[in-house]
Amino acid sequence: MPFTPFHMGPGLLIKALLQSSFSLMVFGWTQIVMDIQPLIVLITGEGHLHGFSHTYIGATLLAVFVAIAGKYLSQLGLWLLKITPSITHIPWWVVLLSAFIGSYSHVLLDSMMHADVQPFFPLTPNNEFLNYVSISTLHKICLYSGLAGATFYYWLNWRTRSKG
Repeated sequence: MPFTPFHMGPGLLIKALLQSSFSLMVFGWTQIVMDIQPLIVLITGEGHLHGFSHTYIGATLLAVFVAIAGKYLSQLGLWLLKITPSITHIPWWVVLLSAFIGSYSHVLLDSMMHADVQPFFPLTPNNEFLNYVSISTLHKICLYSGLAGATFYYWLNWRTRSKG
């Protein structure tokens, strides 16, 4: 099923750990773009559900696209949501890191739960990650990583503000 929120759990934890060295907006945009191809397949009924976009080669190409579009969309989004008083400059290295973590983690997570994902295509059609953990356990890991990440992020921000 396209874009399930469980992909964002690990992103929240990474954001808490890396702080301003990671863009959660770019990471989230990556999750959406990664699932456009499966969404089209679900709507039209034609094609391979988790096709090229869910290979590491496809994820690499999508990460580059997402980084270029996501940098400017995220900067604008931060300003429109009034999170920053002016359009904030997000460094390219942060955008690229966030997009690549987003696309590669998406392929990895979906590889563990979807039998049709071929992460190393065209080198091999095999999916060595399938059923590495149960789907239930995978969802719990993503949920708990999101809860831990959000808690840690807000605790760090509260601690920083209390000292100032």
